[in-house]
Amino acid sequence: MLGGLAKAIFGSSNDRYVKSMMKIVDQINALEAEIAVMDDDRLKGQTQIFRDRLAAGETLDDILPEAFATVREASKRVMGMRHFDVQMVGGIVLHRGEIAEMRTGEGKTLTETLACYLNAIEGKGVHVVTVNDYLARRDAEWMGRIYGFLGLTTGVVVPNIQEHERRAAYESDITYATNNELGFDYLRDNMKYERAQMVQRPFNFAIVDEVDSILVDEARTPLIISGPTDDKSELYMLVQAVVLQLDEGDYDKDEKSRNVTLTEDGTEKAERILEGAGLLTGSNLYDYENTLVVHHLDQALKANVMFKRDIDYIVKEGKVIIIDEFTGRMMDGRRWSNGLHQAVEAKEGVEIEPENQTLATITFQNYFRMYPKLSGMTGTAATEAGEFHEIYKLNVVEIPTNLPVQRIDEDDQFYKNTQDKFGAIAKTIKEANDRGQPVLVGTVSIEKSELLSEFLEKEGVKHSVLNARFHESEARIVAQAGRMDSVTIATNMAGRGTDIQLGGNFEFRLEDELRDMPEGQEREAAIDALKAEIAAEKAKVIEAGGLFVLATERHESRRIDNQLRGRSGRQGDPGLSRFY
Repeated sequence: MLGGLAKAIFGSSNDRYVKSMMKIVDQINALEAEIAVMDDDRLKGQTQIFRDRLAAGETLDDILPEAFATVREASKRVMGMRHFDVQMVGGIVLHRGEIAEMRTGEGKTLTETLACYLNAIEGKGVHVVTVNDYLARRDAEWMGRIYGFLGLTTGVVVPNIQEHERRAAYESDITYATNNELGFDYLRDNMKYERAQMVQRPFNFAIVDEVDSILVDEARTPLIISGPTDDKSELYMLVQAVVLQLDEGDYDKDEKSRNVTLTEDGTEKAERILEGAGLLTGSNLYDYENTLVVHHLDQALKANVMFKRDIDYIVKEGKVIIIDEFTGRMMDGRRWSNGLHQAVEAKEGVEIEPENQTLATITFQNYFRMYPKLSGMTGTAATEAGEFHEIYKLNVVEIPTNLPVQRIDEDDQFYKNTQDKFGAIAKTIKEANDRGQPVLVGTVSIEKSELLSEFLEKEGVKHSVLNARFHESEARIVAQAGRMDSVTIATNMAGRGTDIQLGGNFEFRLEDELRDMPEGQEREAAIDALKAEIAAEKAKVIEAGGLFVLATERHESRRIDNQLRGRSGRQGDPGLSRFY
C-alpha cells in the first residue's frame, strides 16, 4: 500500500529517470534557434568541430546537446522531419547503452539517428542491427541522407555481396546489417589466416532494432558454418523407396516430439523390403552393422510422416526451404541436421545436397555480448526486462508516447471449439469490413492463417495473407493495412518494422503509382492529389474506428501479444484490439 502511495506521489522509478533526462532535452531545445540560423555549410562543419573537441579531451556526453540539436536541424532540412522531445529522450537512452521501449509509430528509426551520429563522430564505427535485409537497405538509404549531409558515411551489409564491398561497408562510420550477416561475417573472419583478409573492425557500439526479437527470441539460435562430408545421396533415395512401401499401421506417431517409430510388424516388414533391396547386413535390422541404415530409415519416416510441404517447408527453384514455425518466414540457407534435410529432399525428388560437418559456430547471445556498448529499441521490452538485465546487463527504459494512446483494448472472448471461434472471427471481420474499418489479424501459425482464409472466403471478404510465400511483398502489404476495407492476416507479426498508417502509406504509394512519372509540374500536382486522397481516406478510417487488431489466440509470450496490439493506435490515432 505504501509503495502504491509513493508511486502515485513521486511516479515510478522509470518516470523519474525519464524526467531526469528532460533537463538535457531542455538544453537541446535551447540550442535550436542558434543552430537553425546556420547555413548548410556551417551546419555540415559541426561534425569536424565535434571531432576536434573530442581530440581535445571532451567526452561524448559533453558534446551530446549540440550533436543532437545538429541532427535534429539536419533532419528538418533533409527529410522534412523534426525529432519530438520523446525521441530525444530515446536517443539519450540508446547512447547510454540501454533499451528504449517505444510504442509502434513513435519513430524508432529516426530516434536511432541521434545516438548513431553522436557515437560515429569518434570514427570507431556504429552497427545498426535489423531483423531482415529489406529493413537494413531501407533504413540505410533513408537515414543515410542525414548522415551524408553531416559528412558521415553509411554502409549496408546484405547477403550475396562481394568481400571488398563488405569490408567497405564495415569501414563506414555507420553500418546497417542483419544479425545473421554480422554473426556469419564474424565466424568467417575467425577462419581466415591473415588480419588483412578480415572484413570486420574491432567491435565498438551496436544498436539492435527489434531488440526483443534478436536478443530474446533468437538468442540461443546457433549460427553454423559447415563443410561437406561424404555424399550418401543414393542411400537416401533407396531408403525413401522402402518407406513408400510401409502403411500407417506399420509405425507409431508421437506428434509432440515429432518422432515416428516402427511397430513390431512394421520392423519385420521393413527388414524384408531392405533385404530385397540389398541394404541389410544379416537378418536383424537392429544389428550393429545396420546402424547407418536404421538412422536413414528413421529420418525418412520422419520426413514422410511428420514434415508437411507448404507448412514446415516449401520447394522453391528445386530447393527445400525451411519455414520458421514462429514467424512463417522462409529460412533460406538454413538446413535441418542429422540427415533430415536430405531425407526431405529425397521425399520431394529434388537434388540431394551432401550432409555437412560444423566448422565454426556461435549463438547471437554470445555474439552481441562482445560489443563494449550495446543498446536496443523495440515496442515491447518491459515484460523481458529481467532477462535483458541478467544476460546482457541492459536496463529497459519505457519512453512515453508523443501523444496519448487512444486505442481501446477489449477483454478476451472465449469459445468452446475452433469451428465456433473461427466462425465468430470471420463474422466480426465481415462486420468491420462492411463499415470500411481496416482489420489486421494476428495468427500463431501458417496453418491457422490458411484456416481463417477459408472462413473469410465463405463470407466473401477480400483479404491478404502474409506468410513465407509473400516475403518479398510483406512490407508493401503491411504498409497499406490501414486503408479502408483492407483485411490483412499476418503470421506472428510478419512485416515488423513497417509502419501501418491510417489511410495508407504515402512513401509506398508514391513509389508504386508515380515511380515512372518524370519530374515537373504534373508530378508535383499528382503528389499533392495523392496526399489529399490519403488525408481524406484517413479521416474516413478514423470515423470507422481506426485500425482493428484481432488475434486468433494468445501467444506464448505476453510481449508478442503487446507487439500485435501496438500496431494499432500510433501517434494518438483511435484503434481497437481484441483477442479470441
